[in-house]
Order: sequence, then structure tokens, then C-alpha cells
Amino acid sequence: MNEKLLAHFAEQAAFCAALGSPFTAELIERMREDIIAGGPTHALVGDWPTDPRADALSLRLTGAAHAAVLTGRDPVLAALYPANNPAWRMSDVWPAVRAVFERDQDWVRAFISSAPQTNETRRSIVLLACFLHFAREWRGPIDMLELGASAGLNLHWDKFAYRPKAWSWGGESPVVVDTDWHGPPPPLDAPLQIRNRAACDLNPLDINDEAQRLRLRSYIWPDQPDRLARFDGAVTLARANNAHVDRADAAEWISAKLAGRADDAATVIYHSVFLQYPPREARDAIVSAIEKAGANAAARAPLAWVRMEPEGLFGGDINSARMVCDLISWPGGARRIVAHTDGHVRVVAAT
Repeated sequence: MNEKLLAHFAEQAAFCAALGSPFTAELIERMREDIIAGGPTHALVGDWPTDPRADALSLRLTGAAHAAVLTGRDPVLAALYPANNPAWRMSDVWPAVRAVFERDQDWVRAFISSAPQTNETRRSIVLLACFLHFAREWRGPIDMLELGASAGLNLHWDKFAYRPKAWSWGGESPVVVDTDWHGPPPPLDAPLQIRNRAACDLNPLDINDEAQRLRLRSYIWPDQPDRLARFDGAVTLARANNAHVDRADAAEWISAKLAGRADDAATVIYHSVFLQYPPREARDAIVSAIEKAGANAAARAPLAWVRMEPEGLFGGDINSARMVCDLISWPGGARRIVAHTDGHVRVVAAT
């Protein structure tokens, strides 16, 4: 039995439970049991060739099950899912999911061949805090560059309404972002002058295409209606603003963008839960390109790097699920940790 595979499913089930999705946690645990029993889940992933944890394999499978609901592939399963059955029971749901895995193995295999993309809009609240801290020192125009932007739902973060209990930023919006915020608010009066915005992703999804839009929605945990509502609002906003994401390798894209960046504005690079996914060589190339550009930055055209990533990438516990949100700015290369949070930004500890 593949112990690494089973360990991943057990760990991810625990993460889902901790992040407020008992439905997804229980579903992943049933998948784990099915792998042990040699069922259809084992037939799908028992010989998975790469690291299941790095590939978020269990979430690929939960996404496939949710996609079967959202696309109308399995009306029986759809009737059992939380959107149509708030009093769901996994004892009813799992046999129907297992039937999809057994009956539609080719379709499921095709679905799980791609990594999950979530475009979690709530992450924008800690990114906003970093942007405001930078804007407190820089009062000029800003050109934004996002890495790993997926479908581009966070490209227009400045058009969201941010409404934690202790503070507020932004006007009316179809996207309302709240969270349990602890600590000081960001500098809310700092002026943000966004002049240009661009983004890249290795496999961007087109939100104007219904199939791709439903695929993106399928990765949101079905028993979390607030996340689903934010996603729907962000889609509306992104489509209204013609959001575009370049299909490109992040290392090559950011190198080219930095080589031609403007000398009359600040450039802000940002990403959230992205840097852990590229291969080490690509990650090193991204970091090198940014640090090289930072070393050459002038006061008239500063460079800032805003990140929300697992703290293990920056010297912390490699097994920690905690995210660190920080800002590095040049000239000078000073680093400021703005907050710590979880992957879905349910609770923020601002510094």
C-alpha cells in the first residue's frame, strides 16, 4: 500500500476540517478508505506517479466530484450535494461519488490530470494590506504584475469591498471580503494609483467559457456558500473589466516584464499560494529575476514584492499550514511581515 498516498489523504482531510468544510473532510476520508479497500478510487490514483501532496491529488478528486454536480453529469449526485441538500449525509453522498468514479473513470482521469485552481478571492484582503503599506511610502502611479493568476479573479482587487468588523475599505462591489481580523488595520488612507495591471499563469482558465468557469468553481468546497458567492461576484466583476491572463511560464514572463518595466512608476509583483507549485529551478529563476531587478531599482521607480505563501518557503516549519504575508521593497530590499493567516484567510493576525 502506498503510505505516502494515504498520508496525503489523511492530512488533507484534517486540513479541510480545520478550514471549516466537514463535507470535504469526510469525502476525502471515504476516498482514503476506498483506496485501502482497492475500490475505484484506488483504480484512479493508486499508482499516482508523482508526489500526491505536492499535486493536491485529493482536491483534484473532490473537484471532479463537484464538477459532476455542477455540469449536470450526475443529477442523482447533485440532489445529494449541500447546495440542494443542506442536511447532507456522507453515508448517502459517498456511494454516489463512488459510482461516478467507477462508471466515468476516463472522464475523472482527464479531470484530475490538471492541478486545482481556486483563485481564492478572500486572499486579496491581506494583499491589500501589503499594497497599502507600500502606498503609504510611495504616492505615485503603480503597475501591477500578478504571478499564478489562474482566471484573473483577483486582478481587480481594488474594486472589491473589504468589510472585516474592525475596518472598511472600498465602495459597493459584487465581491464583499470579510475575515476575522486581529491586530491593527492597514493604513486605510494611503492613496493607491493603479495605472496598469498584467498577469500570467501556466494554464489560465477562461471565465468567459462556461465549461472552464464551472471547472474553476468545482474546486470550491461545496458546503461553503460564502466562498461560492464571492467566486460568483468576482466572475461578474472580472468579466465586466475584461480581465486577461497571459498564458506563460512565470519565470520567463516576469523576467521579460521586469526587463521592460517603466521608469516613471512603481512596479508591484504579487502572488498568493503560488510559489510552492513551480519546480525548484523555476522558483529559483523567479526569485533571482525579482531580486536582480530590485537591486537595480531607483527611488523614482521602486519595486515591491508582495507575497502570501506558506511560511515553510521562507525558513519556517516546512509542514506548517500557516501562511505569511509579507512585503519586500527596493531600493533597499527591506522586508516587512504584514500578517499571518491560513490558506483561506479565515483568521488574520496582523502585525
